[in-house]
Amino acid sequence: MEKGGWVYIVTNRPDGVLYTGVTADLPRRIGEHRHGLVPGFARKYGCTRLVWYEHHADIRDAIYREKLIKTWNRAWKVRMIREANWGWEDLWGRLVGEE
Repeated sequence: MEKGGWVYIVTNRPDGVLYTGVTADLPRRIGEHRHGLVPGFARKYGCTRLVWYEHHADIRDAIYREKLIKTWNRAWKVRMIREANWGWEDLWGRLVGEE
């Protein structure tokens, strides 16, 4: 049986640069973003603020969804974020139970 997966969006500030990713372990991956441990786009632009995420029971569905979201224009992504997180709050605390 396939392990579940998460699709997520991180940013550098409210209404800032957006990075969309997928992972099987969301707390670990967001921790990596927050500490700049993985080279690439997200680290280059300081994308450490988790502003949106969704879970999929099958990692393959999460990968498909990530690829789909990456084809969207910025306005669609911003609308999706605002529908779930109007104030662009950093959801890290909610994710790790620190709220």
